[in-house]
Amino acid sequence: MDIFYTLGDDGDPDGDGGIGRLTGTTSPRDTTIQIILSLSLGIGAFLTFCVLRPRWPGLYAARKKQQKGATALPELPDTLFGWILPLWRITEQQVLASAGLDAYVFLAFFKLAMKFLAVTFFFSLVVIKPVHDAYPEDEDLPGNKTHHNSTKHGHSDMRRSINLLQSANGNHTVPFFPENLETDYLWMYVAFAYLFSAIAIYLVIAETRKVIEVRQEYLGSQTTVTDRTIRLSGIPPELRDEERLKEFIESLDIGKVENVTLCRQWGELDKAMTQRMDTLRRLEEAYVIHMGQGKVQRNLESLPIVQPPPPEPLVASTSDDEQESNGGLGANGQAHVMPYERVRPQVTLRFGRFKLQSKRVDAIDHYTEMLRQADDRVRALRDKTFTPTALAFVTMDSVASSQMATQAVLDPSPLQLIANQSPSPSDIIWPMTYLSRRRRMLRQWSITALIVLLTIFWSAIFVPVAGLLSTESIARLSPETGKFLEEHKNIKSLIVTQLPTLLASLLTVLVPYLYYYLSWYQGMIAQGDIELSAISKNFFFTFFNFFVVFTILGTASKFYQFFERFNDLSKDLRKIAYTLALSLQRLLTFYVNFIILQGVGLFPFRLLEVGSMSLYPISLMGAKTPRDYAELVQPPVFSYGFYLPTALLIFIICMVYSVLRSSWQVLLAGLLFFMLGHFTYKYQLLYAMDHSQQSTGRAWGMICDRIFVGLVFFQLTTAGQLILKQAVTRSVLMIPLIVGTVWVSVLYGRAYKPLLQFIALRSVQRGEQYRDDLEPEANGDSSGDTSTVSSNDYAPERNVWADTDGRRVNPREARHRFGPSAADEHKAGLRFVNPSLVAPLRGVWIADKIDVPSSNEHLRGEDTV
Repeated sequence: MDIFYTLGDDGDPDGDGGIGRLTGTTSPRDTTIQIILSLSLGIGAFLTFCVLRPRWPGLYAARKKQQKGATALPELPDTLFGWILPLWRITEQQVLASAGLDAYVFLAFFKLAMKFLAVTFFFSLVVIKPVHDAYPEDEDLPGNKTHHNSTKHGHSDMRRSINLLQSANGNHTVPFFPENLETDYLWMYVAFAYLFSAIAIYLVIAETRKVIEVRQEYLGSQTTVTDRTIRLSGIPPELRDEERLKEFIESLDIGKVENVTLCRQWGELDKAMTQRMDTLRRLEEAYVIHMGQGKVQRNLESLPIVQPPPPEPLVASTSDDEQESNGGLGANGQAHVMPYERVRPQVTLRFGRFKLQSKRVDAIDHYTEMLRQADDRVRALRDKTFTPTALAFVTMDSVASSQMATQAVLDPSPLQLIANQSPSPSDIIWPMTYLSRRRRMLRQWSITALIVLLTIFWSAIFVPVAGLLSTESIARLSPETGKFLEEHKNIKSLIVTQLPTLLASLLTVLVPYLYYYLSWYQGMIAQGDIELSAISKNFFFTFFNFFVVFTILGTASKFYQFFERFNDLSKDLRKIAYTLALSLQRLLTFYVNFIILQGVGLFPFRLLEVGSMSLYPISLMGAKTPRDYAELVQPPVFSYGFYLPTALLIFIICMVYSVLRSSWQVLLAGLLFFMLGHFTYKYQLLYAMDHSQQSTGRAWGMICDRIFVGLVFFQLTTAGQLILKQAVTRSVLMIPLIVGTVWVSVLYGRAYKPLLQFIALRSVQRGEQYRDDLEPEANGDSSGDTSTVSSNDYAPERNVWADTDGRRVNPREARHRFGPSAADEHKAGLRFVNPSLVAPLRGVWIADKIDVPSSNEHLRGEDTV
C-alpha cells in the first residue's frame, strides 16, 4: 500500500511562511487509509454481489430475462466467480448486436482511456518518475543533504519560485529570465506533452474511424420506419395540412412520401388519458380491498422481501368458455359481486360551498362511473380536430430520400422547414411536440440562466469542502479542533483527506439527478436528446465546478499567507499563476484518493445496484394492486448522463497530471478506474439494466470534443508549470502544440462529425444491394410469411457485428439469434402517432390478472384486451 506516496516534507524548514506546505507534501498515511477504506467497501460489495447474483436473477439479470435482444448472450455460470471470464470474453460484435450503438461507443471510450493510460503510465513510471526523483523540489533548501548538488544542477524550481516571489517584494534582486538557473530536465515536460498529445489524438481519430465504420454499416443496412422518417420543424401556416405538406415534399423531387403525421395540440387529450389512468388505479385499489387480495405471489427471483402468497380467488370457478363469454368476469357476470356478503370499500365525497358537506358512497360503483365518463370523454376528444403545430414527422419511401432531406436546405427562409433525423416513435415525448418555437426557446434560455446561477451556488458549496483540505483553515475557524487534529494524525487524515473526497463524490453522484431533471423541462422532444443534454450539463458541472473551480478554491485557504507578505496579490499575475500551479500539485493526493474511491470503492456498489435495493422496500410498501407489483420487477434504466461525465472528468485529470511530479500515482489509479468501469458497465448494459433511449451513437462526438478540451487544458497547465520554473523558452514551444490541437479539433469537427450524425448515401446503397442479394432467398422461403409483405415492411438487416462465428449471417437467422432489432420496428406496429389517440382503453387489472373491460366495452366490442 505504501506504493502510493508523495515526496517532500510537511514542515517549514526555510521559514518561508508556509510556502513549502503548498507543494502537495502529504504523508503516505492519507492514501494508505483511502486504499484500505476503498478496498473494504469494494471487496465487501463485490462478494455480496457474487453471492446474490445467482439468487436474484430477476434483479441482476433483468435485461437478459426481459429483453429479447439479450437472449443470444451467453448464460453466465451461477458459481461464485465463474461468471467473470465469460463476461470478459463477450466481443464488441455481441455488444453491438445486443445493446446497440450507444452502449458500443460508451464502452469504446473506456477502452480508449485504458490504452492511453497504459502508455502514459509506462512512460511515467520508467522516465518521468526517475527524472523527478533525481531533481527533488527541495534539493537546495538549507540543511538538505543534497545541497552540494545545487551547483551542478542549478537552483531547484521551488527555490527559484520563492526567490521570484521575494524579489517582487523587494527582498532580493533576481532577474526574471536567468539562463543559469534553467535545468535540462525541464525539456522532459515539452517532449512528453507533445508525445502524450500525439498519442491521444491518434487514439481519438483511430477509434472515431472505427465507430464511423460500424455506425454507417449498422444504420445503412436498415430500412425501418424511423430510418425513413424526418422531423420537419418550422412549418408555415399554409402548409399545416397533411395533404399539402405531402405535395410540397414530393415537389422537391427527393422521393415519395408514404405518410405524414402533423403534430397537433393534443394536450387536452393527454390530460384526459392521465386522469383516466388515475381513476383506473383507484378502481383497482377498491377491487383489491373488496376481494381481500392485495398481495400477489412473490417472485422468488426478486428481492427477498417477505410477501405472503395471496389467498385463493374468491370468485367462483368457471370454465374458460364461460369466462370468455362473460368478458373475463366472474361466474355471475359481475366483477364486483362476491359469492358471499363482504364489506365493500367506501369513499368520501365532498360537495357544496367550500366543500363543507360530505357523504360516503360505494367506492367501486363511484370509480366505475368515473371510469365510464373518462372513457366517453377520451372517445369524444379522439374524434375532435385539434389545432396543428409547426412540427411534423414525414416518412419517405427510402432511407436515401430521408437522408437527402436532412442534409439539404429545403426553404430559403431562415428557421423555416428545417429537416432533422427523427427519433424512434417510442422515444418521442409527445407533450413537448406541442410547444411553439417561442416557448421552447424561452425554456432553453431559462434553464441556461438557472445553470449559471447553480454554477455560482456550487462554487459556494465547494468553499467549505476546499477548506477541509487544510488544517490551517480549520484552525482559523476552530483553534481547538486544529490543535486536536495536529495531535491525532489518523483522525487528521480522515478529516483532511477522506472527508473532502467523500463529499466531492456525493456531489458528483447527486447533482446529475438535478441536471437530468432540468433537461426534461428544456423542451426537447426525444429522450435520446435529453440524454445527450444531460451528458453536456453534467460534464460542465464535474469539469468546471469540481475541477477548475475546486482547484482555485483549493488554494483559497492558502491565499492569506501571500496577502500577509504582499500588499496586493492581484497586481502580479505571476503570483496567482504560481499559487494555482502549486494547487495542482497540492491537490494531487486528493484527486488520487477521489479516483481510488470512485473506482475501487464505488464500482462494486454500482454492480450491486444499491439504489434499486434500497428503493425496492419503499416501493413495495406503496404497492397495492397487481399493476403496482408488476412495475416493481421492471429493470432499472441505465442513464449515460449519470456515468459518462465522471469518467470524462477522471480521464482529463489523468491527462493534466501525466507529466507532473508523482504523476504515476494518478495514472495508475485512473487505469484501475477504467478497467473496473469497463467491466462493471459491460455487465450492466448487457445483463442487468435497460437503456431504451437510443441516440444512435451520437455521444461519441461529444466525448471526443471534451477530450480535445482536456488536451488543451493539459497543455496550458504544462506551459504554466514551465513558466513558473522560469523555463520561458520551453514554455514558448508549447504554443505550436496548443494551436495544433485546436486546429486538429476544428478539422475533426468538419471531417468526422457529419458521419457521426448522418448516414452516408453510399452506405445506404450498399445496404440496398445487400438486401437485393438476399431477396430471392427470402422470397423462396415458403415456411415464413415474408413473401406477403413489402420491402418496407420486411426490412432485412445486415448486422455483421452479430456474426460471432466469422460467417455471414442471414438476416432472418440474425433476428432469431439476437431477437427483434430496429429492423422489425414497423412489423411490430410502431408508427408515428400519439399513443393517446390509439391506446386501447383497458379495464382494471385485479386478482389472477383478470382484465375487467371498462364501461361495458365487452358488449360494444371495441378497445378490449
